[in-house]
Amino acid sequence: MMGSVKMLNQIVLDADGGRFDLWGLSTVIDSGADEPVVARHEFDALHFAAGLTAEWPVGNAGLLHVYGYLLSAVHTPYGFKRDRWLDGSLADALGKPSDYFSLERAEEEDETVLQRATDAVLPHLEEPDPDRFDILSIDDGVPDSDAFFRTTVLHDDLADTAALAYGIHDGERMRVITVFPLADASTEALDALVNEPPRMHYNAVLPPLAPRSPLVRRAVRDLRD
Repeated sequence: MMGSVKMLNQIVLDADGGRFDLWGLSTVIDSGADEPVVARHEFDALHFAAGLTAEWPVGNAGLLHVYGYLLSAVHTPYGFKRDRWLDGSLADALGKPSDYFSLERAEEEDETVLQRATDAVLPHLEEPDPDRFDILSIDDGVPDSDAFFRTTVLHDDLADTAALAYGIHDGERMRVITVFPLADASTEALDALVNEPPRMHYNAVLPPLAPRSPLVRRAVRDLRD
């Protein structure tokens, strides 16, 4: 079995708690590295452990972006995917202790890494709020649909940390796709983010659309004071 007993136990707990339903779909093929972040047998084993049906290369974003990234040995242009969960940068940006997303700490405190990631990220996507350090929100709609993708940037000036959260609203509820630390939250960087042509980002999948499909800009909200 892939990973560790801790990881397997946490995946089972997440499945029992229905937490994977709070995440959207993702391709395992990373757009930056242009290769799978985990091997086919690991992809299959993750979904089997979670009791989820998936057809390679599309799977549950929570499984792939949390546990799959913790397993991944693929080096991307931005480093190893697991670093965001293990080096403390994302935890710091989300106002958590540096080891908050380690398998060991989550287990010690009777939680799972996916549970912690979901609880920390989903509020920033459901209702961006400057009181939670959210500074920018971008909604890009799916053509001829009520669905839309939301990007939320959060930045704590005092701690000088930032993160980007990305999710999909299917017309009924918001689901997480991914979250990662953001090295640059300057005005110039945020302007560049807003000015990018609307499209699906960060390996997100929404059948029958292909990854990186064009979208339609719906709203940009600058939440800075």
